Amino acid sequence: MSAPLLRVAEIALYERDVRLRMPFRFGVVTLTESPQAFARVRIELADGRGGWGMAAELLAPKWFDKDLKLSNEDNYAQLRLALRIARDAYLGDAARRSAFGHFAVHYRSQIEAGAQRGLNPLVANYGPALIDRALLDALCRVLGVSFYDAVRANLPGVAPAALLPEFAGYDMDAFLGALEPAAFIAARHTVGLVDALTAADAHGAVGDGLPETLEQVVAAYGQRYFKLKVGGKVAEDIERLAAIAAVLDRIPDAYFASLDGNEQYENIEGAAELWSRLCGEPRLRRLAASILFIEQPINRKCALEQDVSGLSREKPVIIDESDADLDAFPRARALGYAGVSSKTCKGLYKSMINAARCARWNAGRPGARYFMSGEDLTLQAGVAVQQDLALVNLLGITHVERNGHHYVNGMADLSEAEQSAFLAAHPDLYERSHGAVRMHIRGGRMDVASLACKGYAVAAEPDWGGMRAMDLPY
Repeated sequence: MSAPLLRVAEIALYERDVRLRMPFRFGVVTLTESPQAFARVRIELADGRGGWGMAAELLAPKWFDKDLKLSNEDNYAQLRLALRIARDAYLGDAARRSAFGHFAVHYRSQIEAGAQRGLNPLVANYGPALIDRALLDALCRVLGVSFYDAVRANLPGVAPAALLPEFAGYDMDAFLGALEPAAFIAARHTVGLVDALTAADAHGAVGDGLPETLEQVVAAYGQRYFKLKVGGKVAEDIERLAAIAAVLDRIPDAYFASLDGNEQYENIEGAAELWSRLCGEPRLRRLAASILFIEQPINRKCALEQDVSGLSREKPVIIDESDADLDAFPRARALGYAGVSSKTCKGLYKSMINAARCARWNAGRPGARYFMSGEDLTLQAGVAVQQDLALVNLLGITHVERNGHHYVNGMADLSEAEQSAFLAAHPDLYERSHGAVRMHIRGGRMDVASLACKGYAVAAEPDWGGMRAMDLPY
Protein backbone atom coordinates (compact mmCIF):
# COMPACT_ATOMS: atom_id res chain seq x y z
CA MET A 1 0.00 0.00 0.00
CA SER A 2 1.32 3.44 -0.91
CA ALA A 3 1.35 6.20 1.68
CA PRO A 4 -2.21 7.55 2.04
CA LEU A 5 -2.74 11.25 1.43
CA LEU A 6 -4.58 13.06 4.17
CA ARG A 7 -5.74 16.47 5.29
CA VAL A 8 -5.38 17.79 8.83
CA ALA A 9 -8.91 18.81 9.79
CA GLU A 10 -8.72 19.67 13.52
CA ILE A 11 -6.07 20.05 16.21
CA ALA A 12 -6.97 20.40 19.90
CA LEU A 13 -4.35 21.01 22.58
CA TYR A 14 -4.74 20.33 26.30
CA GLU A 15 -2.74 20.25 29.53
CA ARG A 16 -2.79 18.71 32.94
CA ASP A 17 -0.37 19.11 35.83
CA VAL A 18 2.20 16.56 36.95
CA ARG A 19 3.46 16.52 40.53
CA LEU A 20 6.75 14.81 41.29
CA ARG A 21 7.00 12.61 44.38
CA MET A 22 10.63 13.69 44.86
CA PRO A 23 12.79 16.46 43.37
CA PHE A 24 14.59 15.67 40.10
CA ARG A 25 17.80 17.64 39.57
CA PHE A 26 19.22 17.61 36.06
CA GLY A 27 21.45 20.26 34.57
CA VAL A 28 20.46 23.70 35.87
CA VAL A 29 16.99 22.85 37.19
CA THR A 30 15.50 20.93 40.10
CA LEU A 31 12.05 19.85 38.94
CA THR A 32 9.16 19.37 41.39
CA GLU A 33 6.18 19.86 39.07
CA SER A 34 5.42 20.57 35.43
CA PRO A 35 2.47 20.57 33.01
CA GLN A 36 2.00 17.78 30.50
CA ALA A 37 0.82 18.66 27.00
CA PHE A 38 -1.69 16.58 25.02
CA ALA A 39 -2.56 16.88 21.34
CA ARG A 40 -5.60 15.51 19.54
CA VAL A 41 -5.55 15.62 15.75
CA ARG A 42 -8.37 14.72 13.37
CA ILE A 43 -7.47 13.72 9.82
CA GLU A 44 -9.48 13.12 6.66
CA LEU A 45 -8.42 10.77 3.86
CA ALA A 46 -9.30 11.30 0.22
CA ASP A 47 -11.88 8.46 0.36
CA GLY A 48 -13.80 10.24 3.12
CA ARG A 49 -12.56 8.19 6.03
CA GLY A 50 -11.28 10.09 9.04
CA GLY A 51 -10.56 9.89 12.72
CA TRP A 52 -8.72 11.22 15.75
CA GLY A 53 -5.23 10.52 17.05
CA MET A 54 -3.36 11.60 20.17
CA ALA A 55 0.06 12.30 21.64
CA ALA A 56 1.46 13.59 24.92
CA GLU A 57 4.72 15.12 26.18
CA LEU A 58 5.92 16.95 29.26
CA LEU A 59 6.35 20.73 29.00
CA ALA A 60 9.81 20.45 30.55
CA PRO A 61 11.62 23.61 31.72
CA LYS A 62 15.35 24.28 31.35
CA TRP A 63 16.03 21.60 28.77
CA PHE A 64 14.96 23.05 25.44
CA ASP A 65 16.24 26.51 26.41
CA LYS A 66 18.57 26.76 29.44
CA ASP A 67 18.82 30.54 29.52
CA LEU A 68 18.87 31.31 33.26
CA LYS A 69 17.12 34.63 32.63
CA LEU A 70 14.00 32.65 31.71
CA SER A 71 11.70 31.33 34.42
CA ASN A 72 10.05 27.93 34.24
CA GLU A 73 6.85 29.71 33.21
CA ASP A 74 8.77 31.41 30.40
CA ASN A 75 9.95 28.00 29.20
CA TYR A 76 6.39 26.63 29.26
CA ALA A 77 5.23 29.63 27.25
CA GLN A 78 7.95 28.97 24.66
CA LEU A 79 6.78 25.40 24.16
CA ARG A 80 3.14 26.46 23.95
CA LEU A 81 4.13 29.01 21.32
CA ALA A 82 5.90 26.30 19.32
CA LEU A 83 2.70 24.26 19.43
CA ARG A 84 0.63 27.23 18.31
CA ILE A 85 2.93 27.92 15.35
CA ALA A 86 2.78 24.28 14.29
CA ARG A 87 -0.98 24.01 14.80
CA ASP A 88 -1.66 27.09 12.70
CA ALA A 89 0.68 25.87 9.95
CA TYR A 90 -0.83 22.40 9.72
CA LEU A 91 -4.40 23.67 9.83
CA GLY A 92 -3.63 26.43 7.35
CA ASP A 93 -2.52 23.89 4.75
CA ALA A 94 -5.53 22.34 3.01
CA ALA A 95 -3.43 20.11 0.76
CA ARG A 96 -3.59 16.34 1.13
CA ARG A 97 -0.16 14.95 1.85
CA SER A 98 1.36 11.88 3.41
CA ALA A 99 1.88 11.99 7.18
CA PHE A 100 5.60 12.61 6.61
CA GLY A 101 4.76 15.06 3.85
CA HIS A 102 3.00 17.33 6.34
CA PHE A 103 6.11 17.29 8.53
CA ALA A 104 8.46 17.88 5.57
CA VAL A 105 6.58 20.78 4.01
CA HIS A 106 6.47 22.71 7.29
CA TYR A 107 9.85 21.72 8.74
CA ARG A 108 11.98 24.70 7.69
CA SER A 109 9.21 27.29 7.99
CA GLN A 110 8.51 26.07 11.55
CA ILE A 111 12.13 26.75 12.53
CA GLU A 112 12.10 30.13 10.76
CA ALA A 113 8.81 31.19 12.37
CA GLY A 114 10.16 30.12 15.74
CA ALA A 115 13.35 32.11 15.25
CA GLN A 116 11.30 35.22 14.50
CA ARG A 117 9.64 34.74 17.91
CA GLY A 118 12.89 34.08 19.77
CA LEU A 119 12.65 30.28 19.82
CA ASN A 120 15.70 28.15 19.19
CA PRO A 121 15.25 25.16 16.82
CA LEU A 122 14.98 22.66 19.68
CA VAL A 123 12.05 24.60 21.11
CA ALA A 124 10.46 25.27 17.72
CA ASN A 125 10.51 21.59 16.74
CA TYR A 126 8.62 20.62 19.91
CA GLY A 127 5.40 21.73 18.22
CA PRO A 128 5.48 19.41 15.20
CA ALA A 129 7.05 16.64 17.31
CA LEU A 130 3.79 16.39 19.27
CA ILE A 131 1.41 17.00 16.38
CA ASP A 132 3.16 14.56 14.03
CA ARG A 133 2.74 11.72 16.54
CA ALA A 134 -0.97 12.45 16.99
CA LEU A 135 -1.38 12.66 13.22
CA LEU A 136 0.33 9.29 12.72
CA ASP A 137 -1.77 7.78 15.51
CA ALA A 138 -4.90 8.95 13.70
CA LEU A 139 -3.69 7.41 10.43
CA CYS A 140 -2.96 4.07 12.10
CA ARG A 141 -6.42 4.03 13.70
CA VAL A 142 -8.21 4.89 10.45
CA LEU A 143 -6.33 2.12 8.62
CA GLY A 144 -6.72 -0.33 11.51
CA VAL A 145 -2.99 -1.07 11.79
CA SER A 146 -0.35 -0.86 14.50
CA PHE A 147 2.44 1.71 14.60
CA TYR A 148 4.93 -1.09 13.94
CA ASP A 149 3.14 -2.35 10.84
CA ALA A 150 2.50 1.16 9.56
CA VAL A 151 6.15 2.19 9.76
CA ARG A 152 7.48 -1.08 8.33
CA ALA A 153 5.16 -0.63 5.36
CA ASN A 154 6.12 3.06 5.25
CA LEU A 155 2.51 4.17 5.35
CA PRO A 156 3.64 7.56 6.73
CA GLY A 157 5.54 8.06 3.45
CA VAL A 158 8.93 8.75 5.05
CA ALA A 159 11.07 10.13 2.21
CA PRO A 160 13.99 12.10 3.71
CA ALA A 161 15.52 12.97 0.34
CA ALA A 162 12.83 15.64 0.08
CA LEU A 163 14.67 17.51 2.85
CA LEU A 164 18.16 15.97 2.87
CA PRO A 165 20.07 15.43 -0.41
CA GLU A 166 22.29 12.86 1.32
CA PHE A 167 19.38 10.42 1.06
CA ALA A 168 19.05 10.69 -2.71
CA GLY A 169 18.76 7.15 -4.01
CA TYR A 170 18.55 5.62 -0.53
CA ASP A 171 15.96 2.86 -0.17
CA MET A 172 14.10 4.08 2.93
CA ASP A 173 11.34 1.53 2.33
CA ALA A 174 13.84 -1.31 2.63
CA PHE A 175 15.37 0.14 5.80
CA LEU A 176 12.00 0.58 7.51
CA GLY A 177 10.73 -2.77 6.28
CA ALA A 178 13.63 -4.60 7.93
CA LEU A 179 12.91 -3.19 11.40
CA GLU A 180 11.76 -5.72 14.00
CA PRO A 181 10.33 -4.76 17.41
CA ALA A 182 11.12 -6.87 20.45
CA ALA A 183 8.72 -8.10 23.14
CA PHE A 184 10.63 -6.33 25.92
CA ILE A 185 13.15 -3.54 26.46
CA ALA A 186 15.50 -2.84 29.38
CA ALA A 187 14.91 0.23 31.55
CA ARG A 188 17.92 2.48 32.19
CA HIS A 189 17.45 4.10 35.59
CA THR A 190 18.29 7.79 35.99
CA VAL A 191 20.36 8.86 39.00
CA GLY A 192 19.72 12.58 39.37
CA LEU A 193 22.14 15.02 40.96
CA VAL A 194 20.29 15.19 44.29
CA ASP A 195 18.96 11.64 44.42
CA ALA A 196 19.54 9.70 47.62
CA LEU A 197 21.80 6.70 47.08
CA THR A 198 21.44 4.83 50.39
CA ALA A 199 19.24 4.90 53.46
CA ALA A 200 21.94 6.89 55.24
CA ASP A 201 21.49 9.92 52.96
CA ALA A 202 17.72 9.64 52.38
CA HIS A 203 16.94 12.98 54.01
CA GLY A 204 13.31 14.08 53.77
CA ALA A 205 12.13 10.61 52.81
CA VAL A 206 8.89 10.45 50.81
CA GLY A 207 7.63 7.46 52.74
CA ASP A 208 5.12 6.23 50.15
CA GLY A 209 6.49 2.70 50.07
CA LEU A 210 8.03 3.09 46.62
CA PRO A 211 11.79 2.98 45.99
CA GLU A 212 13.51 6.25 46.85
CA THR A 213 17.21 5.48 47.05
CA LEU A 214 19.42 3.94 44.40
CA GLU A 215 19.93 0.81 46.48
CA GLN A 216 16.13 0.45 46.84
CA VAL A 217 15.69 0.85 43.08
CA VAL A 218 18.20 -1.92 42.38
CA ALA A 219 16.48 -4.21 44.88
CA ALA A 220 12.92 -3.48 43.71
CA TYR A 221 13.32 -3.34 39.93
CA GLY A 222 16.42 -5.45 39.35
CA GLN A 223 17.81 -2.87 36.96
CA ARG A 224 21.21 -3.34 35.33
CA TYR A 225 21.29 -0.20 33.18
CA PHE A 226 21.81 3.25 34.70
CA LYS A 227 22.11 6.86 33.57
CA LEU A 228 24.34 8.92 35.84
CA LYS A 229 24.02 12.70 35.89
CA VAL A 230 27.20 14.75 36.35
CA GLY A 231 27.33 18.43 37.22
CA GLY A 232 30.31 19.97 35.44
CA LYS A 233 32.76 20.18 38.35
CA VAL A 234 35.31 17.39 38.06
CA ALA A 235 36.20 16.93 41.74
CA GLU A 236 32.56 16.94 42.85
CA ASP A 237 31.52 14.65 40.00
CA ILE A 238 34.23 12.12 40.89
CA GLU A 239 33.07 11.98 44.51
CA ARG A 240 29.44 11.66 43.45
CA LEU A 241 30.32 8.84 41.04
CA ALA A 242 32.36 7.10 43.74
CA ALA A 243 29.32 7.14 46.02
CA ILE A 244 27.17 5.73 43.19
CA ALA A 245 29.76 3.06 42.44
CA ALA A 246 29.72 1.97 46.07
CA VAL A 247 26.07 0.99 45.52
CA LEU A 248 26.26 -0.40 41.99
CA ASP A 249 29.36 -2.48 42.66
CA ARG A 250 27.29 -4.61 45.03
CA ILE A 251 25.36 -5.95 42.01
CA PRO A 252 26.74 -9.46 41.45
CA ASP A 253 26.14 -9.50 37.70
CA ALA A 254 27.44 -7.07 35.09
CA TYR A 255 25.87 -3.63 35.04
CA PHE A 256 26.04 -0.86 32.43
CA ALA A 257 25.83 2.92 32.64
CA SER A 258 25.89 6.13 30.65
CA LEU A 259 27.27 9.47 31.82
CA ASP A 260 24.96 12.40 31.13
CA GLY A 261 26.72 15.75 31.17
CA ASN A 262 23.57 17.80 30.43
CA GLU A 263 25.83 20.47 28.84
CA GLN A 264 27.50 21.17 32.19
CA TYR A 265 31.08 21.26 30.85
CA GLU A 266 32.15 24.34 28.94
CA ASN A 267 34.64 22.57 26.66
CA ILE A 268 36.03 19.22 25.62
CA GLU A 269 39.02 19.64 27.92
CA GLY A 270 36.75 19.56 30.97
CA ALA A 271 34.90 16.48 29.77
CA ALA A 272 38.17 14.74 28.91
CA GLU A 273 39.55 15.53 32.37
CA LEU A 274 36.49 13.97 33.98
CA TRP A 275 36.97 10.79 31.96
CA SER A 276 40.69 10.66 32.71
CA ARG A 277 40.12 11.15 36.45
CA LEU A 278 37.33 8.57 36.41
CA CYS A 279 39.56 5.97 34.75
CA GLY A 280 42.42 6.68 37.16
CA GLU A 281 40.38 6.44 40.35
CA PRO A 282 40.61 2.96 42.00
CA ARG A 283 37.15 3.37 43.54
CA LEU A 284 35.71 3.75 40.05
CA ARG A 285 37.46 0.89 38.27
CA ARG A 286 34.32 -1.23 37.78
CA LEU A 287 32.10 1.76 37.08
CA ALA A 288 34.51 3.04 34.42
CA ALA A 289 34.44 -0.37 32.73
CA SER A 290 30.63 -0.28 32.71
CA ILE A 291 30.27 3.05 30.89
CA LEU A 292 28.66 2.64 27.46
CA PHE A 293 28.78 6.26 26.28
CA ILE A 294 29.00 9.89 27.39
CA GLU A 295 25.97 12.05 26.60
CA GLN A 296 26.22 15.75 25.66
CA PRO A 297 28.91 16.82 28.15
CA ILE A 298 29.59 20.16 26.43
CA ASN A 299 27.36 23.25 26.40
CA ARG A 300 25.42 23.44 23.14
CA LYS A 301 26.81 26.94 22.51
CA CYS A 302 30.11 25.37 21.49
CA ALA A 303 29.50 21.60 21.39
CA LEU A 304 29.45 21.53 17.59
CA GLU A 305 32.53 23.73 17.31
CA GLN A 306 34.98 21.46 19.14
CA ASP A 307 36.56 18.23 17.96
CA VAL A 308 35.74 15.41 20.39
CA SER A 309 37.49 12.64 18.45
CA GLY A 310 40.11 12.01 21.14
CA LEU A 311 37.59 11.44 23.90
CA SER A 312 35.16 9.61 21.63
CA ARG A 313 37.85 7.09 20.68
CA GLU A 314 38.19 6.21 24.37
CA LYS A 315 34.47 6.26 25.09
CA PRO A 316 31.75 7.15 22.54
CA VAL A 317 30.33 10.65 22.93
CA ILE A 318 26.81 11.46 21.71
CA ILE A 319 24.75 14.60 21.25
CA ASP A 320 21.37 15.26 22.85
CA GLU A 321 20.58 18.95 23.36
CA SER A 322 22.74 19.80 20.33
CA ASP A 323 20.46 17.67 18.16
CA ALA A 324 18.35 20.69 17.34
CA ASP A 325 17.67 20.10 13.63
CA LEU A 326 17.95 17.45 10.93
CA ASP A 327 21.49 18.52 10.01
CA ALA A 328 22.94 18.27 13.53
CA PHE A 329 23.98 14.59 13.55
CA PRO A 330 26.14 14.77 10.39
CA ARG A 331 27.81 17.92 11.73
CA ALA A 332 28.46 16.13 15.02
CA ARG A 333 29.83 13.07 13.23
CA ALA A 334 32.40 15.25 11.45
CA LEU A 335 33.64 16.37 14.89
CA GLY A 336 34.04 12.85 16.23
CA TYR A 337 30.69 12.23 17.89
CA ALA A 338 29.56 8.63 17.58
CA GLY A 339 25.86 8.84 18.36
CA VAL A 340 22.69 10.78 18.96
CA SER A 341 19.71 10.37 21.27
CA SER A 342 16.20 9.43 20.29
CA LYS A 343 13.55 11.45 22.10
CA THR A 344 9.97 11.83 20.98
CA CYS A 345 10.10 15.51 22.01
CA LYS A 346 12.60 16.05 19.18
CA GLY A 347 10.41 14.32 16.59
CA LEU A 348 9.77 10.72 15.59
CA TYR A 349 10.83 11.32 11.98
CA LYS A 350 14.17 12.72 13.14
CA SER A 351 14.73 9.47 15.06
CA MET A 352 13.91 7.40 11.98
CA ILE A 353 16.22 9.48 9.81
CA ASN A 354 19.08 9.29 12.29
CA ALA A 355 18.61 5.53 12.63
CA ALA A 356 18.87 5.23 8.85
CA ARG A 357 22.05 7.33 8.95
CA CYS A 358 23.59 4.96 11.49
CA ALA A 359 22.74 2.01 9.25
CA ARG A 360 24.29 3.71 6.21
CA TRP A 361 27.42 4.88 8.00
CA ASN A 362 27.98 1.48 9.62
CA ALA A 363 27.43 -0.48 6.40
CA GLY A 364 30.54 -2.44 5.44
CA ARG A 365 32.30 -1.59 8.71
CA PRO A 366 33.23 -4.07 11.42
CA GLY A 367 31.12 -3.39 14.50
CA ALA A 368 28.66 -0.53 14.91
CA ARG A 369 30.61 2.70 15.26
CA TYR A 370 27.52 4.93 14.98
CA PHE A 371 24.48 4.39 17.17
CA MET A 372 21.38 5.85 18.75
CA SER A 373 20.49 5.88 22.43
CA GLY A 374 17.03 6.06 23.96
CA GLU A 375 16.59 8.97 26.39
CA ASP A 376 13.69 10.32 28.45
CA LEU A 377 12.07 13.68 29.22
CA THR A 378 10.34 12.48 32.39
CA LEU A 379 7.68 10.84 30.26
CA GLN A 380 4.49 9.98 32.06
CA ALA A 381 2.71 6.64 32.21
CA GLY A 382 0.10 6.43 29.48
CA VAL A 383 0.25 7.95 26.02
CA ALA A 384 3.68 9.61 26.29
CA VAL A 385 5.75 6.73 27.59
CA GLN A 386 4.04 4.16 25.34
CA GLN A 387 4.67 6.06 22.12
CA ASP A 388 8.31 6.64 23.05
CA LEU A 389 8.79 2.97 23.96
CA ALA A 390 7.31 1.85 20.66
CA LEU A 391 9.59 4.16 18.69
CA VAL A 392 12.87 3.14 20.32
CA ASN A 393 11.82 -0.50 20.33
CA LEU A 394 11.12 -0.51 16.60
CA LEU A 395 14.47 1.18 15.93
CA GLY A 396 16.24 -1.70 17.67
CA ILE A 397 17.38 0.20 20.77
CA THR A 398 17.58 -2.45 23.48
CA HIS A 399 17.60 -0.21 26.57
CA VAL A 400 16.06 3.18 27.19
CA GLU A 401 16.24 5.73 29.96
CA ARG A 402 13.04 5.67 32.00
CA ASN A 403 12.61 8.11 34.87
CA GLY A 404 8.95 9.22 34.95
CA HIS A 405 7.90 6.17 36.96
CA HIS A 406 10.54 6.96 39.61
CA TYR A 407 9.99 10.69 40.10
CA VAL A 408 6.18 10.58 39.74
CA ASN A 409 3.78 8.32 41.63
CA GLY A 410 2.53 6.48 38.57
CA MET A 411 -1.05 7.34 37.64
CA ALA A 412 -2.01 8.20 41.23
CA ASP A 413 -3.26 11.68 40.29
CA LEU A 414 -5.44 10.41 37.44
CA SER A 415 -9.03 9.22 37.55
CA GLU A 416 -9.72 5.62 38.51
CA ALA A 417 -11.40 5.11 35.13
CA GLU A 418 -8.29 6.18 33.22
CA GLN A 419 -5.99 4.08 35.39
CA SER A 420 -8.15 0.98 34.95
CA ALA A 421 -8.44 1.52 31.19
CA PHE A 422 -4.68 1.62 30.68
CA LEU A 423 -4.10 -1.35 32.97
CA ALA A 424 -6.71 -3.42 31.11
CA ALA A 425 -5.37 -2.46 27.69
CA HIS A 426 -1.68 -2.92 28.56
CA PRO A 427 -1.44 -5.48 31.38
CA ASP A 428 2.14 -6.36 30.48
CA LEU A 429 3.40 -2.77 30.84
CA TYR A 430 1.48 -1.74 33.96
CA GLU A 431 0.60 -3.08 37.40
CA ARG A 432 -1.52 -1.87 40.28
CA SER A 433 0.50 -1.38 43.46
CA HIS A 434 0.79 1.08 46.34
CA GLY A 435 -2.67 2.41 45.55
CA ALA A 436 -2.19 3.27 41.87
CA VAL A 437 -1.51 1.92 38.41
CA ARG A 438 2.16 2.26 37.51
CA MET A 439 4.80 0.87 35.19
CA HIS A 440 5.75 -2.76 35.77
CA ILE A 441 9.53 -3.24 35.77
CA ARG A 442 10.91 -6.59 36.83
CA GLY A 443 14.35 -8.01 36.18
CA GLY A 444 15.25 -4.55 34.91
CA ARG A 445 12.99 -4.77 31.88
CA MET A 446 9.59 -3.67 30.60
CA ASP A 447 7.35 -6.04 28.63
CA VAL A 448 5.92 -4.16 25.68
CA ALA A 449 4.15 -6.70 23.46
CA SER A 450 0.81 -4.92 24.00
CA LEU A 451 2.14 -1.83 22.20
CA ALA A 452 1.55 -3.69 18.92
CA CYS A 453 -2.09 -2.62 19.09
CA LYS A 454 -4.12 -0.67 16.57
CA GLY A 455 -2.93 2.93 16.55
CA TYR A 456 0.34 4.41 17.76
CA ALA A 457 0.99 2.06 20.68
CA VAL A 458 -2.02 3.17 22.77
CA ALA A 459 -5.18 1.09 23.19
CA ALA A 460 -6.83 3.23 25.88
CA GLU A 461 -8.07 6.81 26.09
CA PRO A 462 -6.92 9.42 28.60
CA ASP A 463 -9.53 11.36 30.53
CA TRP A 464 -9.96 14.32 28.20
CA GLY A 465 -12.61 15.78 30.50
CA GLY A 466 -10.04 16.02 33.28
CA MET A 467 -7.79 18.30 31.26
CA ARG A 468 -7.83 22.01 30.56
CA ALA A 469 -7.58 23.56 27.12
CA MET A 470 -4.07 24.88 26.52
CA ASP A 471 -3.80 28.65 26.76
CA LEU A 472 -1.87 29.38 23.59
CA PRO A 473 0.22 32.57 23.33
CA TYR A 474 0.09 34.76 20.26
